[in-house]
Amino acid sequence: MGIKIGDIVAVEYVGTLDNGGIFDSSEKGGPLEFKVGGGQVLQGFEDAVLGMEIGEKKNIRLEPSQGYGEYSKNLVETIPRSSIPNNEKLTEDTMLLVSLPDGSKIPASITAITEETVTLDMNHPLAGEVLHFEIKVVGIN
Repeated sequence: MGIKIGDIVAVEYVGTLDNGGIFDSSEKGGPLEFKVGGGQVLQGFEDAVLGMEIGEKKNIRLEPSQGYGEYSKNLVETIPRSSIPNNEKLTEDTMLLVSLPDGSKIPASITAITEETVTLDMNHPLAGEVLHFEIKVVGIN
């Protein structure tokens, strides 16, 4: 029968990029538990576990559209340095929470700093990347 929508599953996984670099793994934190169909993990990851059994392993590949989306230049913005609190401590690759007009906040990474401006990239760090996962089911409830 295998895993179906509504099941709570536990999986061990390793996530890698096309270049073989590991971007995430369950090795340190233990198995990832989630409710299938609950929207807690990437849709492609959820779809991949459907039908799997305890002990079964699978390798999957998720295109950017199935992962964190395509990289968008529209999500890169240069703003006045003075508009960021504590701007004297800014460094490239620092992550900030940016407030949007609707009041929500999204993470942004600083990609460039000048005396006058800061360039923020609000794309997810894995946007545009093909994601590879090695998954092993270790529990089904």
